[in-house]
Amino acid sequence: MIKQKLGIIGTGAFGGFMAKHLAPHFSLTLHDAHKNPAALAKACKAKIGNLREAALCDIVVLAVPVQQFESVLKKIVPLLKSGTLVIDVGSVKTKPAGLMKALLPKSVDCVGTHPLFGPQSGKKGIAGLNIAVCDIRGKRGACVVKFLKNKLKLRTFIVTPEIHDRQMAYVHALSHLIAKVIVSLNLPPFELTTKTFEHMMTAVEMVRYDSDDLFNAIGRENPFAAEAKDRFFKAAHMLEEKLAK
Repeated sequence: MIKQKLGIIGTGAFGGFMAKHLAPHFSLTLHDAHKNPAALAKACKAKIGNLREAALCDIVVLAVPVQQFESVLKKIVPLLKSGTLVIDVGSVKTKPAGLMKALLPKSVDCVGTHPLFGPQSGKKGIAGLNIAVCDIRGKRGACVVKFLKNKLKLRTFIVTPEIHDRQMAYVHALSHLIAKVIVSLNLPPFELTTKTFEHMMTAVEMVRYDSDDLFNAIGRENPFAAEAKDRFFKAAHMLEEKLAK
């Protein structure tokens, strides 16, 4: 059976991780404006292409930081074929969904996704892990969900971009914020630990090496993150005052 052509634009930490899981199912074209994906292409038996070649695929996956999303979208708009399916995999959904609706031609279907895992949490396999799906425009959202469930064995949650971002303001933004604070303490190894402490440090290690682009996107691009952050620091301040008494 001839595989559909899928272009991945952006082969950073998650783009590269995703490519390895998609390679068995699609004929991949990889493009990255900032790095050479030669090693990844070899591992995935994929083709390296320019932006036009990636955008001309049947399915185009945008795995770029949300801060670059609009500029990349504008570059690929004149390159896309009618009937193309465009998917984004960013950690924020409201802004990308609005941009795709506004900028992409109506002949193009678009679906927003957020895999709730990454190279660290998915290094032992992704089956059973969670992914959010936002059906933005077109009729192929159900096909995307079917593929994610049946082929990748993911637990799929269909949500609106707003519901996603409201929940991620706490689930994602707070967990990364707490982890960043603990990392900044530069703690030495301890011999005397509890299971609670060990679980906490395991969670920290899962996001310790995430990029600054991801951290900034989670904290600044999510329209509901500021509220979650304010509530967290107010609660921390109240606890500090309580302990001081």
